This record gives sequence, structure tokens and C-alpha cells, in this order.
Amino acid sequence: MQKVLITGAAGFLGSHLCDRFIKEGFHVIAMDNLITGDIKNIEHLFKLKQFEFYNHDVTKFVHVPGELDYILHFASPASPIDYLKIPIQTLKVGSLGTHNLLGLAKEKNARILIASTSEVYGDPQVHPQNEEYYGNVNTIGPRGVYDEAKRFQESITMAYHTYHGVETRIVRIFNTYGPRMRLNDGRVVPAFIGQALRGEDLTIFGDGMQTRSFCYVDDQVEGIYKLLLSDYVYPVNIGNPDEVTIKEFAEEIVRLTETDQKVIYKPLPVDDPLQRQPDITKAKEILNWEPKMGRSEGMKLTLEYFKGFSKEELQKSDHKDFSSYS
Repeated sequence: MQKVLITGAAGFLGSHLCDRFIKEGFHVIAMDNLITGDIKNIEHLFKLKQFEFYNHDVTKFVHVPGELDYILHFASPASPIDYLKIPIQTLKVGSLGTHNLLGLAKEKNARILIASTSEVYGDPQVHPQNEEYYGNVNTIGPRGVYDEAKRFQESITMAYHTYHGVETRIVRIFNTYGPRMRLNDGRVVPAFIGQALRGEDLTIFGDGMQTRSFCYVDDQVEGIYKLLLSDYVYPVNIGNPDEVTIKEFAEEIVRLTETDQKVIYKPLPVDDPLQRQPDITKAKEILNWEPKMGRSEGMKLTLEYFKGFSKEELQKSDHKDFSSYS
């Protein structure tokens, strides 16, 4: 049985990756310090012999006994509501944490996949964004702590590949949604759904003409899995190129939840990306991957998950300090 270490395992994407690798017959070692992750996302796996969990901060030395075949590094805050509150930790997990895990991969002769993000493109001047675009990032802006952590993460990963010969993979993740997202994490999908379920008006920052492209979590996990097992060492965009404006998306949520909320507008935050759409040509050609789940169907499944929250939980998620949507 092959062993895989998944960091950030109690998070949204990390927990779905744990499920997938268990399904594929791997022994899964899950690691998370639970700053933004939720143990409930993986507690259904605790009864399995092929699953183990460690509450550990990967910015500190990481030790895993025995052989290890794969590492997936998904430990990082991933939304503005988080990384604006804990900027130093965000930078450390992208730098020190990545360094530690690359060192572990070298020691174990394991293949490592690093979770990068579409945020490395910043507020893009190329549309759609392809992997050859270098990006437009404000290094000292409020989002810089996340964007630059991920850009450094890619650089040190390639350095370990070229200098030490470590088998590395880099996935650039575009907006992903689905069950297990946190209602209060500041990303647009749970933010809009939470506001609708609480009977609040939906908040749009700016004029609503900025765009996002939403990929359902199962499609994202499939792309990541295929990339890990591929022979391609350079960054690959994994996302859904079906682009929608935030205004159109808010109107979709109102129709989906069968509510009659209004849409209200607030000022656009500093460095908020105006366009986000992946060019997935490489994923199609190299991985034979493209998303299968349409937004309408995926949002229905996501809404059903959020309907399972109690009224008290919904009210607790009512964060008034949203200033941006990832």
C-alpha cells in the first residue's frame, strides 16, 4: 500500500483529497494545525486503519517515520478573511512550510505536489490566464502576503527539482467550490449562499463586472490526482473556464435559493482581481482533463450542504468584516 502525506488535510480541498486517496487504496497520513481547517471534515476517516492524523504545524520540522511515496502540500489559508488576519503565518507556511516538505520529499525520495493558486497572476493583464503569464502582483499590498507566498512556493519547488532532482508537481488552483467550504471564510460562494440563507441582501464589491470562474471540487480533485501521477513538472492550471461576472453570479444565487434579496454594492478593495479565467489547454493536452460538472448542478449540491447548517451556525457565520471575495 503506497503512502501519501496530505498537509492542510482538514481543510476544504485537503479533506476531499483524503477521501480520494483512501478510495484509490492509499495509506493516507493527514496533517493540519487546524488554524483554518475543521476536524469534522475528516473525522469520518478516523475509523480506517489506512488513515492517520497528526495535529502539526508544517512551518516546524516535519517527521514521518518509514517510507513515503507522495506528498501533497495544501496547508495554507486560502481566503482573504483568513490571510488578512494571519499574514505572517500565511507567509511562513508558503516559505518555511514548503521548505520543510521539500526537504522531506528529498529525504524520502517521494514525489511532491505543491498547491499554488490563480492568485499568482494577481490582477491579470492577460485574459484568460495561461501558465506562461508572469502575473501582475503588488508585493506590498494587502493580498501580497498570500500571492507572494505562493509565488515563492513555486520558485523553491522548481529549485529543488532542478538542483536536487526532487520529483515535483505544481498545480495552480482556480476558484473551487462545493461541500465542506466554511460559511465564514470570505470566498464568494459561501458568502453569497450564507447571506441568502440568512435573508440578507447580497454584497458585491465594486460594480459587479469583475469575473470569476468556478470549478466544482470533484473536478478539481480529479485534475490534481492526474497531475500528481503525470510526468509534467511545470505549473498547470486546474479550473473551470466557464467565466461569470460577480453580478450575474449573485443573481444566480438569488434564483437558486428562491429568495428575494436585493444586491447591494460596496467599494472595490485594493488589488482585487478584475478578471479570473483559466486557460486549461495544458491540462487538456497533458492530463486529458477538463471539468465535467456544470455550475448549475454543482451549486445545487453545494446549497444542499449549506442547508444542513442550523440557524445558530448560520448566524455565527455572519461576518461584517468581509472586504473582498476570493
